[in-house]
Amino acid sequence: MYKLFFIATFIFSTSLSFGQTKIPVDSATKHIGETVTICSTVYGVKAMEKVTFINMGSAYPNSPLTVVIFARDLGKFSDTPEKLYGNKSICVTGIIKEYKGKAEIIVNKQENIKVE
Repeated sequence: MYKLFFIATFIFSTSLSFGQTKIPVDSATKHIGETVTICSTVYGVKAMEKVTFINMGSAYPNSPLTVVIFARDLGKFSDTPEKLYGNKSICVTGIIKEYKGKAEIIVNKQENIKVE
């Protein structure tokens, strides 16, 4: 039984590590469609009625990556994104999508963003 548990744990942890690649924020547009982890400084958080934008790597409009949190998902966060992530270094994990020529990751739960 112990051997089976060890093998299952090894396979699970190995698949997680191969499922995500850590990339620099300035190369986000080169990885559209990939699941990645990107770590960088937050240069601004803008909360609007239906969506919150977190600019990583540089201030808007020059940020190489925008993290998007829709209003319907804000209840899954322990505080507002401004308080949790504003002016901090964070790592975000998710699928990079392209929106109007810019890279973005849509996040729907707090576990996808870690404060460094």
